[in-house]
Amino acid sequence: MGWRDRFGLRKANRRKDSKNKLDRSAEKADIDALIEFAKSRVGVEFFVEPETFATNTTAVAVATDGEWTRRRVGSPSVIAKVARDLRLPVYDVQVVGYPKRMRDWTARNKRGLSLE
Repeated sequence: MGWRDRFGLRKANRRKDSKNKLDRSAEKADIDALIEFAKSRVGVEFFVEPETFATNTTAVAVATDGEWTRRRVGSPSVIAKVARDLRLPVYDVQVVGYPKRMRDWTARNKRGLSLE
């Protein structure tokens, strides 16, 4: 079984909606980045974001300290499979929202990046 078949990317990328012409489809590198993030940090949880006009389905991986990364996943079933394989929780962001630690980390790092 190929890697794309293992995580369902091939099936997810077959859905070509005309409304998503602004976005590219999920690639192996996107999933690899989420996996690497999860393996290199403590307490990672995945939050699935819905498809929008501008982007396909994405997932946000959030570590215990609030550090996070967002990548395209193609469909919710793809990140569900990744989370299951890594034995990590996955949540629907429309149901549970984003964790406070993610917002706090973003606020801390925006201040640190200020050019003033």
